[in-house]
Amino acid sequence: MLSFLTSDSQGISVSLCIIICFSLSRWLKSDTRKLSHIPSLTIDLPLLSYIGVIQFTLASGKLLQRGYDRYKGGIFKVPEFFRWHVIVSGKMLVEEMRKANDDELSFEQANDAILYLDYTFCREVHENPYHISVVRTSLTRNLGVLYPIVREELMMASHEYISPTEDWIKIDAFQTIMKIVCRTSNRIFVGLPLCRDAEFMELNINFTMEVVKTAFLFNMVPKFLRGFVTRLTSLEAMKRRAEMLLRPLVEERLALLEQYGDGWSDKPNDMLSWLIDASPRGDGQLQSVVLRVLMVNFGAIHTSSMSFAHALYHLAAFPEYQAELRKEVDTVAEEFGWTKEGLAKMVKVDSFIKESSRYYGLGSISLARIAAKDFTFSDGTFIPKGTMVSAAARAMHFDEENYANADVFDPWRFTNSDKPGSSASLRNQFVNTHPDFLLFGLGKHACPGRFFASTELKSLLANFVFTYDMRLQKDGVVPPPTWIGAALVPDRNAAVMFRRRQSKL
Repeated sequence: MLSFLTSDSQGISVSLCIIICFSLSRWLKSDTRKLSHIPSLTIDLPLLSYIGVIQFTLASGKLLQRGYDRYKGGIFKVPEFFRWHVIVSGKMLVEEMRKANDDELSFEQANDAILYLDYTFCREVHENPYHISVVRTSLTRNLGVLYPIVREELMMASHEYISPTEDWIKIDAFQTIMKIVCRTSNRIFVGLPLCRDAEFMELNINFTMEVVKTAFLFNMVPKFLRGFVTRLTSLEAMKRRAEMLLRPLVEERLALLEQYGDGWSDKPNDMLSWLIDASPRGDGQLQSVVLRVLMVNFGAIHTSSMSFAHALYHLAAFPEYQAELRKEVDTVAEEFGWTKEGLAKMVKVDSFIKESSRYYGLGSISLARIAAKDFTFSDGTFIPKGTMVSAAARAMHFDEENYANADVFDPWRFTNSDKPGSSASLRNQFVNTHPDFLLFGLGKHACPGRFFASTELKSLLANFVFTYDMRLQKDGVVPPPTWIGAALVPDRNAAVMFRRRQSKL
């Protein structure tokens, strides 16, 4: 991670190492004492605990599964670079996390501690997150109206990046998925023609990755070095370029609002308009809106691309899954057309996406919170103010009490048991949250964009099985994902073979 340091800066490197080690030793002594009553999965002696940091960084899924098996229904802790991370297991304690007030267990403070929003975006995004209410309300309410253009852009992007030919072609899967997701999402974020602009797409994809890399680096250095690390990244240059690209469009919208008022007849029904309406007026409005466009792209591109890559690799590895899904997609599309209503009828598509998300997910934890004040769980475990607390999401997804044969990938798991329309059937839908399915979080801070993400992911899967045959270069061998801290990242270099669909039902 420090490969950017050259031989000319070895003195700086040594100095930084000394500073970091000194900071680590101070932190370890103080933080370990505060949490000594909570069992640790690793050695919690000063410096030796960093063996556990390496374990968490390279294999957090296995480490947390071990903790879950040992302390199921209880609480344990694992070390990160500059803090202990307390992990909660079991539905009862997870439910207590959901019910906790924001002044007890804070979602906002945890989000800032994970993404370092003051540095990666800016303090204003952290202090006034109006984009969240825009995503939760305006975007969700308009999904039905906007679905035709989502479908249109998804099809055009897919055909452009994966040409449906008679012969098999090899596609760099993850990078291609990111392009399709970025372009499709921005069709309703900023509209035409900017959503198809190559520079705008590349900027948003790279900005997403730069935020992730920067946050990872911040986890490894003390607070006073974060400004130095920021100068080593491209974040500020990317923000300035995003402002240049969006400025003409935002200024045009603002001028039309000034001339015609909020209700002008041709006002675009897209994320940019909703953000402008919700943003503070006056100096800084342009910058505020641009940062929110980057933020919603960060949420849409990063998580949806990872989720769909996991699903695609499993789909391509087993052609029988493609055939089963194709039967459903063909039948529903013929009766209901390619509509939002039709998409809702594709229960096997929904189940496949949800099972892939259960089996792989986005990582090992969910429901990240920081104790805004001292907090005590019902089992008597005391959590001091400032402690990071999360739920062992992946381990709960593999708990036999929650899912029969949990170690088996069962693509139709969520279609087998309940009548359509029943409450149990509705609970099984991918978009719905539940204490035993924590992909989207839980409670009032559940992912506000999950309805859009669900629509996009299901549309992608349905379109792929309708249009293409898919296989891997090694039949039946799913490319293994990689653990990077708490995140489970799909193979970024795996290739998937595509050709025009050969079979017709």
